[in-house]
Amino acid sequence: MEIQIKNNQSELMTSSKTNWMIWWNLLRPHTLTASFVPVAIGTALALPISSFQLPLFLAMLFASMLIQIATNMFNEYFDYKNGLDTEASIGIGGTIVRDGIAPATILTLSQYTLAGAFLLGIYICQQSSWWLLPIGLCCGAVGYFYSGGPYPISATPLGEVVSGTCMGLIIISISFFLQTGTVTSECVLVSIPTSILIGAILMANNIRDLDGDKQHGRKTLAILLGKKAATTCLMYMFTLSYLWILMLMCTGITGLWSLLTLISLPKAFAAIRGFRRNTTPEALMPAMVATAQTNTLLGLTLSLSLLLDYLLS
Repeated sequence: MEIQIKNNQSELMTSSKTNWMIWWNLLRPHTLTASFVPVAIGTALALPISSFQLPLFLAMLFASMLIQIATNMFNEYFDYKNGLDTEASIGIGGTIVRDGIAPATILTLSQYTLAGAFLLGIYICQQSSWWLLPIGLCCGAVGYFYSGGPYPISATPLGEVVSGTCMGLIIISISFFLQTGTVTSECVLVSIPTSILIGAILMANNIRDLDGDKQHGRKTLAILLGKKAATTCLMYMFTLSYLWILMLMCTGITGLWSLLTLISLPKAFAAIRGFRRNTTPEALMPAMVATAQTNTLLGLTLSLSLLLDYLLS
């Protein structure tokens, strides 16, 4: 009897851990830096101009992350509905096709998550400007139509531009505006490298999924270019990001501390090598991970460099 009780307790613990991991994987936590990093950059850039507003920073941070999480959930639901995801698919949360969670549950959760971001957006508007409301609503709509609707953005050649603009330029600019009450040309210029690298994450994803996407009639930029040219395009995106940061430093928009961003260069090289040497989705996963890590490391070191410029000036 004692042995049976211990076995039952063990099963419950395993089940609990498994359930926890199912919902954790649904969030795709490795993607959330794409929402955290732009908020950090915009806020750090604002420090020399205005006093730090912690409540607005936190509200913007959580609103951005909730939109990202909702986008991931919508993607999980609509990719299943459109037949893109199977149990063997690489790089997905797999909550529906592997873990057996009802698709309607995922759709409902995504709607509630987006509603949470909307409520935070209302608070942000109350504390700053109601002109931000239509911008926030557009970002929420992009989160839905990225994979939803009759013509998903992710299935078009515009996916990289839209995702980079929304998650890079717009989030950085709003985060800067919340602290300063304005948006400057310097803010826009500093947002460019992160915007490019967020688009690069989608490009890497589309290179990995190129064959499967083509079979489902999608027209991503990677499909239109072909794998070799798409990989070259990804290399140019990396190159432009680093050259842009050097330009920011040379023109005095950022300080010498921005050289810290070069820490991310090995990850960029690893990503390009991986996409050039491998062909199958499984083999390309490390290259895609390296692309995301490039964005994370560059964004975090850029934020840190802006903070050091402020503290040591």
